[in-house]
Order: sequence, then structure tokens, then C-alpha cells
Amino acid sequence: MVSRGEEKPLASWMGEDLIGGEIRKTLTIILRSGGCSFNRCRMCGYRFERYPAMTEEELTSRMLAQIQWIEDNYRSDSYDLVKIFTSGSFFDPVEVPSEVRNRLGALIRGKIVIAETRPEYVTNDVVRSFLDRIDNGSHEMPLYVAMGLETTNDSIREKSIDKGFTFADFISATTIARDAGVGVKAYLMLKPLFLTESEAVADMKTSITEAAPYADLISMNLCTVQRRTELEYLWKKGAYRPPYLWSALEILLSTDEKVSCDPVGGGYIRGPHNCGDCDRDIKKAIDEYSLSFDRDLIRRAFEKECGCREEWQYIREHEMPWCMPLTR
Repeated sequence: MVSRGEEKPLASWMGEDLIGGEIRKTLTIILRSGGCSFNRCRMCGYRFERYPAMTEEELTSRMLAQIQWIEDNYRSDSYDLVKIFTSGSFFDPVEVPSEVRNRLGALIRGKIVIAETRPEYVTNDVVRSFLDRIDNGSHEMPLYVAMGLETTNDSIREKSIDKGFTFADFISATTIARDAGVGVKAYLMLKPLFLTESEAVADMKTSITEAAPYADLISMNLCTVQRRTELEYLWKKGAYRPPYLWSALEILLSTDEKVSCDPVGGGYIRGPHNCGDCDRDIKKAIDEYSLSFDRDLIRRAFEKECGCREEWQYIREHEMPWCMPLTR
């Protein structure tokens, strides 16, 4: 049973993001929803953070109460960018009823909005409807559809993540989004399951290059170990280690694309980490880089002296893959 107490989002916080050449005050919200319809990704813990089965009317009521909580707890003039996440896809009509999207759209009208969804839910009607709710003419690009592409390699996305769509599906969704007059953000993941550190770095470099023509914004997410996931099960058995922060620095230095990165859990054992001594400074450099794209910040961090750099280099050269069979 769901508690009859106060309904509020799974999480919400204020921060800053660089978009449109300006640093924006950002409100990030993660809504509890009807749950991801796909519900299979190996690394995702949010798919468990859902309401149990209920009628659409009850789900709508619960989610509208969350939006009311947002309105009651955040002044509209305190933020001008909103990032929306759910247990799965914001534009999935089963997970997020249309009345909920409309109410949230009315609340954040006039803001820049980034809303995460799977590509199969990017339709012209749904995207245009939400765009009409939020657009008051204040911004050249008021809405970005964000998709967790993770990698442009279909085999890695299938075997390492079990994402359930292809790069071609992503490209098709970007075409629909652009035709609807909205921007596209791609989330890429550094080091999903079953990749060595070296393989993960190579995959990310390729993915950034191949995704760039289709995405207005690219964010590199560094994989973290969330609870109750297949990733956590294998991590506890010593079969997975989150990426080194050194790897993130190398990738950011290697590309001319403006790739943002928020090292969630940086420096902790479940998150991207080095040895513990240099993690805080490197995470700070990456955070600052994402608000300026000043490559000198990354370069100085990458040149930092620390004993674990040799460990990282050794891992890159000698770590061997635990291959998955390509057939049954």
C-alpha cells in the first residue's frame, strides 16, 4: 500500500547548468510515477521507485499532489531551467497521465525544460502538446527531449544494458523531435557492465562522435552502482568496478564537442572514483568544466600527480574482458 501521507517527488534539488551559453538556475525533479514500462535496464534503480498498480485516476491524483508540493516548496522566480525525470519516461502516457503533464507544464510555463523519455514515446502530438504548455516565447529553444542513448553501439546497449532500442530508433526520435520544434539531449553512459576500462573509454569516445550530429546537448554519465540492480549483484561479487575519474578526464580532453558531466557519487565506492586522495579535486574540476567548458580546468586536473594514476594506466593496458557469448 502507498502511504496516505504527504505526496512529494522522489527527489528535487536546486543547482546550475550551462545551456544556451548561460549558466541557469536549475530545478531538478524526479517524479514517482506509474513506473517504467520497459523495466529491464541492468543498472537502473529508479525503475523500482514506482507506485504499485492502481487506476489511472488514482495515479493522476498522486502525481498531481507531487506537482502541488513542487509549487508549494519552490518559488517560480528562483529557477529558469527545469530537468524532469521519472521512474522511466515522462512522455509515456501510461506512466505519466496527460493531465499530470499538462498541470506540470502550466506550472513551469516560461522556463527551459529538459524532459527524459525513451525514444518510442517521442511523438509529434505529445511533444507539441507539452511544448505549447510551457512555451511563452521567452526562449528560442524552450524544450529539449532527453534520451538515455547510453552508447551508439547496439551490441553494447543490448548485452551490457538491455536497453531495448537501437541507435536507429534514437535517430528516428530525434527527427520527430526536431520536426516538432524542440531540441535533443543525449545521455551517454561511461562503463556499463561487462566492459573493461579501456573498452569503456573507447566506446565513449566513439559514441560522442557518432551522437553529436543528432544531439544539441550531450551529457556523459559515469556509471554508479544503484541498489537492487543486476549491476549491484555483480559488483558485490567483484565482477564490476565503476569507472575511474581519470577516464572521464581523458574523454573530455579528447573531444572538441561540448560534453557536460556530473560525476554523481564521485569519490565513493559505488560511484566513479580513483584512490580517494585525488577524487575531490578531480570531481570539482569536472563540475566547474560543465559550467564553462574551459578545457584548462580538465587539463590541469589530468596533469595532477597521484599514485593511482599509474594504477589506472596499468588497468587500461592489462585488464582483460569477461566476454559474453554471442550465441546461445
